[in-house]
Amino acid sequence: MYQIDNQSRQAVYEQIVQQVERYLLTGVLQGGEKMPSVRGLSVQLNVNPNTVQRAYTELERSGVLVTAPGRGAFVSNEGAETLKERRKEMSLSELKTLLAELKLAGMEKEQILQVIEDAYQEGRHD
Repeated sequence: MYQIDNQSRQAVYEQIVQQVERYLLTGVLQGGEKMPSVRGLSVQLNVNPNTVQRAYTELERSGVLVTAPGRGAFVSNEGAETLKERRKEMSLSELKTLLAELKLAGMEKEQILQVIEDAYQEGRHD
């Protein structure tokens, strides 16, 4: 299920974090589901256990995972909602920056709104 691209410039722990987040957002992982052990995932991916531990720590810090001493790591019941909110906030911030750039480039409000409407409509059909 998890895969590492050794040719990627992205750190291995970040690849693990992104995959867990994507699986949670797409429903592959569910709240309360037990995660593979650090050792088990490190063997599966052929990476250092510290790398997997770093990913799990990052995911726990962001509210995606919870750990139970002696039992392992589990997907937080609020993990998907936490991710959605965080992504929404980040995306809105990026959108505001982009809108400011478009305005500086001379694009009119009506043009921007039309592009947004078109993109929204296209996204509804995906």
